[in-house]
Amino acid sequence: MDDELICIGCGAKLQSTDPEEAGFLPAQRLKKAIENQDEDNDTYCQRCFRLRHYNEIMPVNADNDDFLALLNSLAEKKALIVNVVDLFDFTNSLLSSLKRFIGDNDFILVGNKFDLFPLNSRQSKIKDWMRQEANRVGLFPKKIFLVSAKKQKNLETLISYLDKASRTEDVYFVGMTNVGKSTLLNAIIDQMGDIKNLITTSRFPGTTLDKIEIPLENGHFLVDTPGIMTENQLATRLNASELAVISPQKPLKPMTYQLKPGNTLFLGGLGRIDFIKGDPASFTVYAARGLYIHRTKTENADTFYEKHVGELLNPPEKETNLPKLKGQEFHTSSKSDLLFGGIGFVTVPADCLVKIYTPDKIGLGIRRALI
Repeated sequence: MDDELICIGCGAKLQSTDPEEAGFLPAQRLKKAIENQDEDNDTYCQRCFRLRHYNEIMPVNADNDDFLALLNSLAEKKALIVNVVDLFDFTNSLLSSLKRFIGDNDFILVGNKFDLFPLNSRQSKIKDWMRQEANRVGLFPKKIFLVSAKKQKNLETLISYLDKASRTEDVYFVGMTNVGKSTLLNAIIDQMGDIKNLITTSRFPGTTLDKIEIPLENGHFLVDTPGIMTENQLATRLNASELAVISPQKPLKPMTYQLKPGNTLFLGGLGRIDFIKGDPASFTVYAARGLYIHRTKTENADTFYEKHVGELLNPPEKETNLPKLKGQEFHTSSKSDLLFGGIGFVTVPADCLVKIYTPDKIGLGIRRALI
């Protein structure tokens, strides 16, 4: 009977056999859940329980191929697909292969964590950038929304759109890990009904382990699917305490540094900017407030990094399996944002030659300045 019960937090089937597998629940608690399943519908696995109450993550064996197989089945359904993306790691959280998964179904893009942008940010400019980036990889979203799942901002127009769509088809939420997909779905459920925080959420990748179907009064479903893990996201390479440092919780406060060629900026131990050529200029950093920023001379930068990474330059922590920093040169033709996916961005003026670094060049990019 074990396979008839699922954890309502992550969607995994409840079992009492293997603590390292998804859906584990001690035998006595599982027995009680089975006995009360007709009257008690809020059973969480041990992993979700500890995550919700103690913010502790318990690793489980999960196969990314199973997640991809679930997404591949979407092409056979009539559904609206909601691709949730992280505005601070857009390129790497965009499902560039989405069209292959969804067939002829429409999809919309929902950019999450908009509340972290400075108050003077223009929504139209950010949406234009999102659309251009999506078009560049062959994706043409029917509509684009900017929201804050955590702060429950800008949800009204999205909910109205989903309400109309769900009258004729199910709505599937898909995305990479750590983009706030389950948090967004919880926020939508909170505003539509009386259920609060049904789905387990955290900043840790891979929280949802199977699809979770939320029935609507019109007979259709809102469906949460597992986040896809990729080596191209810095978040999948960091531990909980490292993620806590780089994950912004408040609107980004710009920090401006006066640099001249031959200067280097470190973003903790995860990012680096070498100013190679150009007039002395202001470099404005948009990153989590707790991230340590350090300016030094480029000629001393390598030695400084080797001496202080894991201590002053943190994250990463001292014990880490992260690949070494690798860099890429960019020449700005206009005022631009240098992108450090998962960390933030740095606004620099036109006509600057810079070299920027992250571990193995994960998340590096450039765009016309949005602010």
